[in-house]
Amino acid sequence: MSQSPFRIGIAGLGTVGVGVVKILQQRHDLITKRVGRPIEIVSVIAGNKNKDRGVDISGYDWAETLEDLANDDRLDAVIELVGGAAGDIKTMVERALDNGKHVVTANKALLAHHGYDLARRAEAKNVTIAYEAAIAGGIPIVKNLREGLAANDVSKVYGILNGTCNYILTEMRETGGDFNDILKEAQEKGYAEADPTFDVDGIDAAHKLVLLGALAFGVKPDFEGLEIEGIRKITAKDIKFAQELGYKIKLIGMAQSTGENKMQSMAPCLVDENSPLGNVEGVFNAVMTHGDFVDDTIMIGRGAGEGPTASSVVADIIDIARGDIRPVFGVPVSELEECQWKGLESLTCKTYIHLKVEDKPGVIADITTCLKEAEVSIDSFIQHGHEDDGTASLVIMTQKAPFSVTHKAVGAVEQLACVLDNPTLLRVENT
Repeated sequence: MSQSPFRIGIAGLGTVGVGVVKILQQRHDLITKRVGRPIEIVSVIAGNKNKDRGVDISGYDWAETLEDLANDDRLDAVIELVGGAAGDIKTMVERALDNGKHVVTANKALLAHHGYDLARRAEAKNVTIAYEAAIAGGIPIVKNLREGLAANDVSKVYGILNGTCNYILTEMRETGGDFNDILKEAQEKGYAEADPTFDVDGIDAAHKLVLLGALAFGVKPDFEGLEIEGIRKITAKDIKFAQELGYKIKLIGMAQSTGENKMQSMAPCLVDENSPLGNVEGVFNAVMTHGDFVDDTIMIGRGAGEGPTASSVVADIIDIARGDIRPVFGVPVSELEECQWKGLESLTCKTYIHLKVEDKPGVIADITTCLKEAEVSIDSFIQHGHEDDGTASLVIMTQKAPFSVTHKAVGAVEQLACVLDNPTLLRVENT
């Protein structure tokens, strides 16, 4: 066993950073045996040096600046757990890589926006960027795509990538509550941030999906090429109607490759209530893949929190300390393709349409005429009476059709005088 320690510096001592320190302290002997050398924390930096974090950091040097950490010649790797896609954090990571240090990070936004350039810097210095913790917390999906499925042509990767959204949608279904009420409860329980925008608008999950698509298909990360829609428009009625049809509503990230056509989308979808994704509830995440030799795989686990996320960070540190240095996105930078992402226009699927309409004769005939003219067939139809204000809710489940065709048909329906609000249009994800 080599006695030369693998030396690291940690930027950020929030929930995840403290979790990393705890694991490395409490599992020091076990990790040393598994790695073949000790992992040693040399220096740390955080916003408040004197804060009581419930863990002993007195034995570590305190870096004065992020730049000092990146320039510390003693370090083999810098562990970035601060977050942010630009500014001093981006500069620190660039400097660390240029100085020949490995980087381990949970920062999905940084990699989604700047991953290609950072991977190029890493490769130039024969170091790597490891980011298991950036996607789905404790689920080892990066390792699975980069190693376990390396023999497969992966044509699809998709799943539930944000625990906050999954919790809100689960609670809406189980309690009948509206989005705003359940969001407030989630904030009170600590499952949602005071400013929930990144979560409920799908941005956090979209960052993760961009990295999954890059890994799965060997393409450059392209956040700008991703269509994003969050869950704010989902109502308690939508949840109830979906149940009646045998579905649950989930925020689904999907990246798919069919020949030269590649598409990626982050949007609420209907999934079969008895499907693997339909059974993933609360704050849990799930990632499914389809490979040509293994067919379908699914990984389920906690998508956030001190323990799961810190566990993934330490697993990356262990790999690098063992000398397991992989290309950042699975293939050398020179092999990453420039991808022209397609929209959902070529996707064929069933579609859920929820309309608020005037309760009067001829409404259904007008709507079905629009669908007929677009050659969109109806699979099922729901109408339960009317409201006291003279309106009614209509729900239509279409048969499979090109999503672009259904979208255009719903646009025509929206122009009808009897349609009183913007339609809700959700695709059915085949799981």
